[in-house]
Amino acid sequence: MRFAANEALKIHDSKWLKSNGIASQYLPPEMTLTPEQRQLAQNWNQGNGKTGPYVTAINLIQYNSQFIGQDINQALPGDMIFFDQGDAQHLMVWMGRYVIYHTGSATKTDNGMRAVSLQQLMTWKDTRWIPNDSNPNFIGIYRLNFLAR
Repeated sequence: MRFAANEALKIHDSKWLKSNGIASQYLPPEMTLTPEQRQLAQNWNQGNGKTGPYVTAINLIQYNSQFIGQDINQALPGDMIFFDQGDAQHLMVWMGRYVIYHTGSATKTDNGMRAVSLQQLMTWKDTRWIPNDSNPNFIGIYRLNFLAR
């Protein structure tokens, strides 16, 4: 999530597009952002009065996001689906038609990103990842503070 926010707020010039293998003809126009807006993902509230470019999943939720609810129908694109598995916390991102998440790379060419439909997610055999109120590991839907303004 932190990486995605940081990349989204960068200037997407021809050098950036080329380095990421993206053809510019398929992209919407670049957003006009102030230098302060471009720095939002470099200044996460880490707790204890500290800020910086890195924040844990739990601190991203606790200090940098707003609770929306536990009904997936309330989610807007870009909202985070938060799971607490006890020793580890995990985020998925609602994209409107799909939910994306990062598993870690399985092979050298695998970036670890996965996308599934909500229907697929709601019928997974591993119920720890189903975003509904009967799952004690599902904490809720959260929106980054700077997107909630």
